[in-house]
Amino acid sequence: MSDTPRLHTAGTAVLDRARELRPLIERDAAAAEAQGKLTEPVVDALHEAGLFGIWVPVPLGGAELSPRELLAVFEELSYADPSTGWVVMATTLENGTAGAYLGDEAVERIFKGPRMPVFAGQGTRPGTAVREDGGFRLSGQWSFASGMPHAQYVHSLGAVEGTGEVRIFITPVEDAKPLGNWDVLGLRATGSIDYAIDGAFVPESQTHLFTQNEPLRGGALYRLGLLDQALICHSGWALGVGRRLLDELVRYAGARAGRPGQLAGSDAFHTDFARAEAAFRAAKALVHETWDDTERTLESGRTLDVRQETMVRLALNHVTSTVAEVARFVYASGGTSALRDGLIQRLFRDVHAGTAHITSGPQVLRECGRELAGLAPDESWVIFALER
Repeated sequence: MSDTPRLHTAGTAVLDRARELRPLIERDAAAAEAQGKLTEPVVDALHEAGLFGIWVPVPLGGAELSPRELLAVFEELSYADPSTGWVVMATTLENGTAGAYLGDEAVERIFKGPRMPVFAGQGTRPGTAVREDGGFRLSGQWSFASGMPHAQYVHSLGAVEGTGEVRIFITPVEDAKPLGNWDVLGLRATGSIDYAIDGAFVPESQTHLFTQNEPLRGGALYRLGLLDQALICHSGWALGVGRRLLDELVRYAGARAGRPGQLAGSDAFHTDFARAEAAFRAAKALVHETWDDTERTLESGRTLDVRQETMVRLALNHVTSTVAEVARFVYASGGTSALRDGLIQRLFRDVHAGTAHITSGPQVLRECGRELAGLAPDESWVIFALER
């Protein structure tokens, strides 16, 4: 047990720096949406604040935040702007797991620069990898590469031809052809384009098993494996956007208080707002309860059992669906102010783009219910399904 990596905690300094960036992020949010990527001042500020290093192992110069610390940072950034929070959560997950799982030669090349590298890509729907001396030839087409306009490296899932082994492959961004088709309703500033790779050589050390959960460097955070770590991302994002929606409705109603016939004087609105606030706070409490339990397990040197795997999935699914309901309530309550271009409209669109992510899909909720009802004996979680 003494040799088991312990959970690293970094304190509140990174969260404080994220909070200090809120005015800049809010100021540039509309411009970022219009251009389909974050603005250069925001990206530079994220680098300078060390936010692209929050998931990177401490031995590589990263902050290696704990799950609860990551949740707080993603909540803060997503409150300021959902697209900014989404880009940071996606890219830091990928550079953090690369730092923990890639071979020494790859890490020496990738993490030696003065700035933390930014990764983008997709870890589902694999391409094809053909084994070759010293590595693999990778080909395929992937979707939803959030943050690609700001990336130096690409993180792609691939299945090895002949064995079916599923691995993550890290390639320089120059090896990926952007397909430039991010024409969407919400989360426009994430730049989550599709991309293709055609026969790029990937050294063995720049790959790792998709299911890897024993870090080569760093602490117990990385024993969650890639998929469970991704659940931290989307949970923190939902918390930030949900809180911002409710706070914006408070401002909207308060600005009209005292005028006849306005929302602030409606008993029905008062009741519905109380219900929305309670639902969001309850969903947030479930997220924190679940990840508090997860941290205790990691710190003790154990890995999550099946019920804990169920609960981290259920907590994300529940907070995401709750925030979608909150968004519908806020949008309907906002009247013509929500109908027109502005913050409430953008939050509404961003939430409904975010709820489409596979981690919050109906299959996951169905499988959670099956396990919680005791109907999946001797089954374990394999990505989004329970199997024997």
